[in-house]
Amino acid sequence: MMIKKLYKKYEEIINYLVVGILTTIVSLGSYYLCVCTFLNPESALELQIANLFSWICAVAFSYITNRKFVFKSENRNHLKEITSFVSSRILTLLMDMAIMFVGVTLLHVNDKIVKIIVQVVVTVMNYILSKLFVFKKNTL
Repeated sequence: MMIKKLYKKYEEIINYLVVGILTTIVSLGSYYLCVCTFLNPESALELQIANLFSWICAVAFSYITNRKFVFKSENRNHLKEITSFVSSRILTLLMDMAIMFVGVTLLHVNDKIVKIIVQVVVTVMNYILSKLFVFKKNTL
């Protein structure tokens, strides 16, 4: 009973963490697929292509799951909502790309380690932006 009560109290955050983990798996999986098969992460351009591909996969998955399971949006204006969602994700994409460039290209840290660190930072920022600007019927 206590667990159910705690879940109800923190349902949105718990659901966001679950969806965030699944989105991270989609992002990392698509990124690793690219760099382990046909793109070379030592090339700055190919690194960013792999990063952009993983972002597109993650954003598509994330919008659907966040809308339905986390924020339970009933907004019928899907175009406006998805535009806000993608716009907020572009901001974190730029942050993602900058951190990947600095970490991998300039500092020569392993791309897979930097990508995991980026995922944590981006996940937190994405929640804040979604909560404040995309699915704003709820308060922080």
